[in-house]
Amino acid sequence: AHSSHTLLCAVRSGPKSSCCGLLSGVQPLSGFNRALDMWCSRTALGRLALQTAPLSLAGFRRDMSALPRVYVTRQIPPRGLQVLRESGQVQFELWDSDEPVPRQELLKKVKGCDGLLCVLTEKIDAELLNAAGPNLKVLSTMSVGFDHLSLGELKKRGIRVGYTPEVLTDAVAELTIALLLATSRRLIEATHEAKTGGWGTWRTLWLCGYELADSTVGIFGLGRIGVAIAERLKPFKVKKFIYTDVAPRPELAAAIQAEYVSMDELARQSDFLAVCCALTPETQGICNKNLFSKMKNTSIFINTSRGGVVNQEDLYEALSTGQIAGAGLDVTVPEPLPTNHPLFTLKNCVILPHIASASYTTRNAMSALAANNLLAGLRGEPMPKELQL
Repeated sequence: AHSSHTLLCAVRSGPKSSCCGLLSGVQPLSGFNRALDMWCSRTALGRLALQTAPLSLAGFRRDMSALPRVYVTRQIPPRGLQVLRESGQVQFELWDSDEPVPRQELLKKVKGCDGLLCVLTEKIDAELLNAAGPNLKVLSTMSVGFDHLSLGELKKRGIRVGYTPEVLTDAVAELTIALLLATSRRLIEATHEAKTGGWGTWRTLWLCGYELADSTVGIFGLGRIGVAIAERLKPFKVKKFIYTDVAPRPELAAAIQAEYVSMDELARQSDFLAVCCALTPETQGICNKNLFSKMKNTSIFINTSRGGVVNQEDLYEALSTGQIAGAGLDVTVPEPLPTNHPLFTLKNCVILPHIASASYTTRNAMSALAANNLLAGLRGEPMPKELQL
């Protein structure tokens, strides 16, 4: 069993001491007197330390107890912990494990906390907020998505929410390109064949896939990540970018010369369809049989947003019947996806374990931003990135 431990992170400066040299006009001491003077000085300093140390420690403890209490639900990357420790503004307790904190432990530990720093595996709902009590004023999630948060409950209680958009844009865009290429050029299949003896004589159409050159790339949900994906795909000689969203986004679209189309047209025209939208009640299960049935049988479907936007049963049917050529998923429902799930049986479906933001640079930046959001919220100041409820 894992245990959490408390990390006290307040810094209190004690009185400064200074060492004086020989005073002007004072005669140099003899060797004996100098030795005696040094002994007396050390003795005096030792006595002073004995007299003041308990008072200093007691004062330190009093200072610590007056600081806001924070619970951190995971062993977050080091930059975030460094921000909290060096701030001197909070006392925090950490679930010191890379595995999720058990629910009952979480409900116990949040009681009386002023702030909570969580990750996307923690369900922040009425039960947890009731357990935390009225002291909880700030929640900071180390994620760009917030479908694990009950926003209505947080708003009702006046709890401010910080999140971590933008810092993971590059990492997610890079991973999306990697997943798209791995799926369209059948890299996972090819690796398996090479390892298991399937690599025989050269064959004309063996392991052939689909090129980006002269293709149409569709983006469902044109935000920062969608634009970053398109920017990275341009050098592959993509012919055309199209997108759909709740409304046209002309400024973002202009950066990549993308055309706004309906959802049906996105399905019909796209050779590669990348899903980059947020999970909302409107997008829940929106990538379903209706969408797949309109796509080309040579098209590639990629999802690095949230698993909930895809109806996985409909996707399995589309892949297994050849309605679409392939799919690459970094997100699923549930996570982790059970190893006996039908999608794992398909050669034309590449599934990754939700690693789009998994670079050292990005995860550290996310943890630092989450920590700074939390500290700003506890100070009553604007957060670097606050979710408006």
